[in-house]
Parts: sequence; structure tokens; C-alpha cells
Amino acid sequence: MRECVGVEELRWQVDDLRGDLERAIVAVAYRGLFDASGAATAAVTWMADRFDAAVVGDVDPESFFDFTQERPVVAFDDEGERRLHWPANEVLLAHGGDAPRDLVLMSGIEPHLRWRTFAETLVEVVAHTGAESVVTMGAMAGMAPHTRPLGVVASSTNLQLAERLGLGRPSYQGPTGLVGVLHDALDRAGIPVISLRVSVPHYVPDAPNPKATRALLRRFEQVTGIETGYAGLDDSAAEWQRHVEAAVNGDPEISEYVRRLESNADESDEMLPSGDDLAAEFEAFLREQDRPAGGADPS
Repeated sequence: MRECVGVEELRWQVDDLRGDLERAIVAVAYRGLFDASGAATAAVTWMADRFDAAVVGDVDPESFFDFTQERPVVAFDDEGERRLHWPANEVLLAHGGDAPRDLVLMSGIEPHLRWRTFAETLVEVVAHTGAESVVTMGAMAGMAPHTRPLGVVASSTNLQLAERLGLGRPSYQGPTGLVGVLHDALDRAGIPVISLRVSVPHYVPDAPNPKATRALLRRFEQVTGIETGYAGLDDSAAEWQRHVEAAVNGDPEISEYVRRLESNADESDEMLPSGDDLAAEFEAFLREQDRPAGGADPS
């Protein structure tokens, strides 16, 4: 079992949780470059609300933010008292309903400073909770037409995990963001991690996109077997699409551009494993990680 290494900026409200959680998975999303339309952080918030998640810790913002870029906010509370709210990166605990595992949720704001230290807070969250794996969730502007299902790319830097689930392996080389730093820290700590990235239509203003959030939740459910209730976003996603459709239809040039994107999307033939296959293979992979070398499966 991994030891809790201790990161000064990570403040726990609950003592070591390793004995209280059932085979937890950590789901992570941060507002920033990797969160187009806020789709990824909205997915984590959706799960926190669905499972009535409780805050069990947070990351002290003092060392990680330039407060001239991400300013604290003053607001009145329910009692009429003025309160100062700092940029928050919280750790929440959720019991995953009928799923065979619990959820640890990390959602907040991408920091400006000390990314290596910030990445170590995620490694400690895994150690403190005894989690078996991490799933990072993100959203990027892409060539997806709003009229088609928004594709979610699933990948892993762990060769064995990628091959087992039929996932891609990252091939990008160049400047990276916080998620790349997080994955590097998790890889070095020997923690299995999967990246889920939804493609958001680049021609749509950066407003909330429930269709993209729904797509992320659906893929997360397929991979982990944890029911996210993504169908609850059907109406919001349909309403979003109607609004975008009305705007596109009013501009012949954009309409023609969208038709070309639709043609390219329809020609794509990317076959992925079924949800049941993914979840079953993921469970098998994690069981094998717990099995002693040369030993039998304890189940």
C-alpha cells in the first residue's frame, strides 16, 4: 500500500480514509485551458451532486495562485455576513450508489504556480484514500459538429492498461498543461491513470455545454461501471443543440462549414469497445494490480 507522503498545502478535514472507502477511484477536473465550455468541471460537479458528496479536504490556494489573475471574491452569506472566498480546489468523497467502488472527486481551478508541488497533492490524495486509480476529465475545442455525438477520446500512458481496454496512448510532443504534469506525477508514483477528453465544437461560444458534459459522464460510466445518471442531461443537451442550430441556420457561411464537418464526422469509423466490455476489463486490470506476484486471484 502506498504511504501518505504529506504535502503541506493539502489540508484534510478527515483522518486517513483508506479503511473507510471501497476500492475508490479519483475523478479529477480543473477549470482552465483543459476545460472548454466548463464541460469537465461540470461533469465532476454533476457526480458530486448526484452522490451527495462531502468535502473531506482542500488545497491551500496561497502558494499556487497569482491573485491578480484569479481574485478572491467577497460575498454575503445566508446570515448577511460578508465573507471572503478564495480560489478553491476541494477534495470530495462520494459513495458510488450500487457500484462496487467509491468516488473521490477533485474539482477546482488550474493553478498558476508550482505545478510540480500541486501534482504531488493529487498523489497524496490517492495515498490518503487508498484509491486504486485516477481518471482525469477534460474538454478541448475541436472539429466536432454540434449536430453529431461529441466524441470522447480515452487514453492512458500505462501500456498494460491501454492495451487491456483498447485505449490510445498519448503521442503529443511539445509544451504541455497541468494535466500532462499530473499524469507524469501519477506515472512516476505507479498509479494507473486514464484521460477522458471530449471534443467541443470550436465555433460555439465558450458557454456551458451540457451535451459535452453528458458525453464525458457517459464515457466515465462505460469505463468505470459507476452509474453517473448522464441521461438526466438529455433535455439540457437537446435545448443547447436547438439554440446552436438556430444561430447556425442564420449564417449561410457557418451552415456550409458545419455541413463539411458533418460529412467528415460521418466518414469516421472509429470502433470502440462496448461499455460493458470496458468496465469489465477495467475491473480485471485493477484486480490484477492487487494480486501478489505469482498468486491466485483472491476473488
